Amino acid sequence: MSSLTNTAAATSTWRLGDLTVNRVGFGAMRLTGTEPFDRGVPRDREQVMGVLRRAVELGVNHIDTAAFYFSATRAANELINRALAPYPDDLVITTKVWPGRDPSGAWWWATPAQLRGQVEENLRQLGRDHLDVVNLRVPPSRRTGSIGEHFGALAELRDAGLIRHLGISNVTSDQLTEALAIAPVVCVQNPYGMGASSENQALLRRCGELGLAFVPFFAIAGSGREAGPADRDSEAVCAVARAHGASVAQVRLAWTLQQGPHVLAIPGTGDPEHLAQNMAAGALRLSEEEMARLTSLRPAAQSRP
Repeated sequence: MSSLTNTAAATSTWRLGDLTVNRVGFGAMRLTGTEPFDRGVPRDREQVMGVLRRAVELGVNHIDTAAFYFSATRAANELINRALAPYPDDLVITTKVWPGRDPSGAWWWATPAQLRGQVEENLRQLGRDHLDVVNLRVPPSRRTGSIGEHFGALAELRDAGLIRHLGISNVTSDQLTEALAIAPVVCVQNPYGMGASSENQALLRRCGELGLAFVPFFAIAGSGREAGPADRDSEAVCAVARAHGASVAQVRLAWTLQQGPHVLAIPGTGDPEHLAQNMAAGALRLSEEEMARLTSLRPAAQSRP
């Protein structure tokens, strides 16, 4: 895609509260290895720090991370700190809490009282005095229940000055309503891409009506989730990619961004070439006919992260 502008700014901007970000950001989950967490092969430390610096050079000013993005030898927050501190004035770092991992890598879920410790852990790792945006990442077992107690605890940490803005992740529309009754929400981060569930399609539209950022994850990976794309792409997707001289991943990103001006992308990679491709995808414009054809694809089976 050499004909496309290779910068994050090619897709215009959106606001997370009082913070303005380019719509193509960067997800940190894949910084630690060829697969997230303790799977795959560790990435070269200097290479991934170079990817982070290059992303900023290309206009990325929105990075999504988490303290639980770590392997035995790498931690995403530490890599971000080493590569980018002192941070650019316009850089927005978003993190997420509620899930956690102990030093052995085992997963656990925080109580409301334990959320402060998770916030402080992110502050220490990133070397910051406050966090720009913190998403409450809802566990699969709570997607039909109340998030009020946990979100209320985060709202108290925002009032205490540890957090600037709040978001929610992996939620239902009812949970968004509940959160908005407690404190302002600047973004919703849910799985979304071609073949998304009708529930998430409706939530994306609602966020647009409310003026909230909708931040899809697994937009490229789809049902493959953390492991990457798992299903063979349909001929329709491949045909659009060929017509534009683009990759399938770029078409998936472009389709997602064209769902609305409030949609932000956070594709992640530790590979310099993939970074350049992801940034270029922001300038890819699909026609109305192509958008309709891709939107009509049969929804994939949804896996809940």
